[in-house]
Amino acid sequence: MVVIGAGPVGLTAALLLAAAGVRVLVAERNTTTSDEPKAISLDDESLRTLAAADVLDAVLPIIVPGTGTRYHGADGEALFQARWPVPYRHGYPFKNPFAQPALEQTLAVAAAAHPLVELRFGCTFTGLRQDGAGVAVTVADGAGARTIRCAYLLGCDGGRSAVRRALGIGMRGRSHDDPWLVVDTVGDTRDELYGMHLGDPARPTVVIPGVDGRCRYELRLRPGEAEPGVPVPFALIRDLLAPHRVIDVDQVERAVVYRFHSLVAERWSAGRVFLLGDAAHMMPPFAGQGLNSGVRDATNLVWKVADVLAGRLAPAALGTYEAERASHATATIRLSEKLGRIVMTTDPRVAHRRDRWARAVLATPEGRAFLEEMRYRPVPDVSPGLCAPDDPAGPLVRGPVRAGTVLGQPRVFDLDRHRVALFDEVLGRGWAVLGIGLATAAWDGLPATLTAPAPRLVAVGVGDRRPAARAGVARVVDVDGSLDRELAHLEGRFALVRPDRYVAATWRPGDAARVETALAPYLAQPAAPTAARTTHDLSTTR
Repeated sequence: MVVIGAGPVGLTAALLLAAAGVRVLVAERNTTTSDEPKAISLDDESLRTLAAADVLDAVLPIIVPGTGTRYHGADGEALFQARWPVPYRHGYPFKNPFAQPALEQTLAVAAAAHPLVELRFGCTFTGLRQDGAGVAVTVADGAGARTIRCAYLLGCDGGRSAVRRALGIGMRGRSHDDPWLVVDTVGDTRDELYGMHLGDPARPTVVIPGVDGRCRYELRLRPGEAEPGVPVPFALIRDLLAPHRVIDVDQVERAVVYRFHSLVAERWSAGRVFLLGDAAHMMPPFAGQGLNSGVRDATNLVWKVADVLAGRLAPAALGTYEAERASHATATIRLSEKLGRIVMTTDPRVAHRRDRWARAVLATPEGRAFLEEMRYRPVPDVSPGLCAPDDPAGPLVRGPVRAGTVLGQPRVFDLDRHRVALFDEVLGRGWAVLGIGLATAAWDGLPATLTAPAPRLVAVGVGDRRPAARAGVARVVDVDGSLDRELAHLEGRFALVRPDRYVAATWRPGDAARVETALAPYLAQPAAPTAARTTHDLSTTR
């Protein structure tokens, strides 16, 4: 495998591939990791992915364990704080400020140390050719040009993606004219665990406290104050930050003027080449989901590539990547644009109408839940994709988990290892089949086609009941209500869980044929894997 681009998305993809046993080369045209102030927030889903990539312990020291975003009205008064409706549903804090340069350095160190990852800085992508058997990738570095043969190529090389241009893929959408000043500071005394959106139409501002006295300030600029690509005078920085803090010139870590984009690639793949992150989509920052959307891309695609290489999936499974990710990324872009127009408006009339509306909505329980629990946020759903829809003729599945949605990560008690653990520790890296509140005999009817990709079988106890012991089946029970909240509504069913923790199917004993039929195009793999297909050697020619 070859990954072009050593930003957070490319490095995360490489580490996920390596964790799955796939050799990967990462080529980055810059000579070192970036020092630009880009992404600022990692959500709980991204932390869950970084745990799967075996790098979470290195990342946790550089984040603030965040508690959401507090929105302030035009008068400076706090209106509400947006949090996730179920705290720690994915096992980690919800919205976590960090500094992108620190994250890139952390991921790069982990990648360089991994025996299955080769990380090359100062290595520029110059072209590609592909056929039915693989991709020939041409790169150039100080030693000259070389061609690398690989099974698949991931383009994670940002908004100006050279990989996307080489494929002749355009982008649809629009760019925004509004300039914003982004200032990363040190020596800040703020200690909030949440970010702040200050909706003063005279100067819309975002404040995000970071680690060790760092703080990010994003301020809407007025015409003529500063332009992208031009050094920002310290006097302007000092004056704009004066309402928030006193700052010296040596406390400005970096200051850049940005204009934002709302763009989606016309296609996310061509043959054996795939686009991830900003190469596939770019969005304004106001929902804090730009980088997190790129991490979701890697989370969705990498396990499919690894399973195709290992012979657990048919190549047709890779065709579900864009189908599963593009609609959610597009919806997230629309939310980011809406937040920018409403929360960050410079029109006093719009700002006052916004504040009146928010206070009226907050006066009702339903309205307060809508705002404070972020029910306006698009929820990822991978159907239609690599999943089998729930039986339309059967009982309606009501609850947080159904086919096509993500399984949370509750704390559980592992009855076999006699300890409390996060659910992912029990599920392992790959596929899993859950039997939820089922009798032991129900496991006898599991078809081989559904258990073949699943190394882990797990019996889930429901409603204060302990599942009976059975050889080869792990057992878990609830410890704090979170496991029941996730799965009790599926009592009496099996659930097939993908490596990315999305539910591929649920079914009652005796109804497996429906699921087998729906998943057969993806799970069928007549040829046994070979060691070469699992690790996929990279061949190089000059």
